[in-house]
Amino acid sequence: MNHINNIAKLFSKNFIESPLLETFEAGKINLPTGKLVACDPLITSEMNAFKVNFPMGEFPVFVHKERESNCIAYVEIIFGSDEISEWNMATTEGQNIDELKGEEIFGYPVQSGMGCFMDVETQDCLNHLEKKLFHRKGADFMGIYEEFFHQHFFDENGAIDQYAFLKPDEEKNGNIFAFETGYGEGFYASYIGFGKDNQPIKIITEFIEIQVDES
Repeated sequence: MNHINNIAKLFSKNFIESPLLETFEAGKINLPTGKLVACDPLITSEMNAFKVNFPMGEFPVFVHKERESNCIAYVEIIFGSDEISEWNMATTEGQNIDELKGEEIFGYPVQSGMGCFMDVETQDCLNHLEKKLFHRKGADFMGIYEEFFHQHFFDENGAIDQYAFLKPDEEKNGNIFAFETGYGEGFYASYIGFGKDNQPIKIITEFIEIQVDES
């Protein structure tokens, strides 16, 4: 799969060499169980976690923007500094990479222009928050975006940033890393870099493919 080779060339090192990308360290995501979910949080309330069990705790998140468009091309979580020996497409329960043909991918759909990473426990907290707000506000409930997400991306002066960390339950450690997805709507895959002991070192979600210069 040539696409995996491109991901490997971009992300197997501890730094990005492509002049087409600009990298930002966004902060840290907290994974209480290590069961990681990637989804559009506004349309996918119960997305399955990836099959791979990731470490528990806090881990740095990096955003890689396409310089020309200033849109987010990749979002990355780093779990360790060991050398990466293999890359695989991330899958959830019931997905088999051997069944894919050509350039087919497993991933998640985006309709709202927003994607996220979060622990499966945090996903439960988000769903609980949405139900709580709905029952409290009734007909005045404007949806989970307006009630929860919007304030982190916009203020009275307009847009604040393209990404943010959010906590749906202040009593829990888990948080959501939410962000604008590339050029907007689409279907996006994630890729896991494994160390020699088959432990996950990185996970990347790709929104805009940046080709590596072969020269």
